[in-house]
Amino acid sequence: MAEPKSVVVTPELHAYAVAHGTPPDDVQRSLIEVTAGLGSVSGMQISPDQGAFMTLLTKIVGVRFAVEVGTFTGYSSICIARGLATGGRLLCCDVSEEWTAIARDHWVRAGVAERIDLRIAPAIETLQALPADPPIDLAFIDADKPGYVDYYEEIVPRLRPGGVVLIDNVLWSGVVADPTNTDENTVAIRAVNDHVAADDRVEAVVLPIADGLTIARKR
Repeated sequence: MAEPKSVVVTPELHAYAVAHGTPPDDVQRSLIEVTAGLGSVSGMQISPDQGAFMTLLTKIVGVRFAVEVGTFTGYSSICIARGLATGGRLLCCDVSEEWTAIARDHWVRAGVAERIDLRIAPAIETLQALPADPPIDLAFIDADKPGYVDYYEEIVPRLRPGGVVLIDNVLWSGVVADPTNTDENTVAIRAVNDHVAADDRVEAVVLPIADGLTIARKR
């Protein structure tokens, strides 16, 4: 068996890679600073390199209708909204008025507020209420980990053929590969990883970007 073709990403190599991609703009840098002020929960914010990737992917896919499960302070939603095709919409699902208030402010500053619909409610209820039409072109799942499989199962039937679902944190700081780790979130992430890998409705790849990102494309 051939040796795996991969590179160990040291902090220095990661910094090099980030420096050679599209950097955050002033609004995104402000959002990073404001979110950092929230303390340890700031770790829920996606990384700038992941954000740049998501904007680019949204443009490549030609997304007109996107859904985000878990908005937090709005970095990922800005990235998706900026990649939408003309007239495109992003539906954001979250349960926190406090954190999404920060998102709303930065959506306005980023010039994307008119493209975003925010629903403050349990995401599973919002997803279950979605009609089949218009179909979803792109979805991003980044909320409570035990809900991942349920969110995925509500989204995939509503995806158009060729549409994609992104699932965040799928490598979970590497502990998914440690069978001795059985905490609730780790078990939930292993479950969704196994679920997607066995799903013949999609073709999928796990990218080791940030904390791990799955891209699943509906056949």
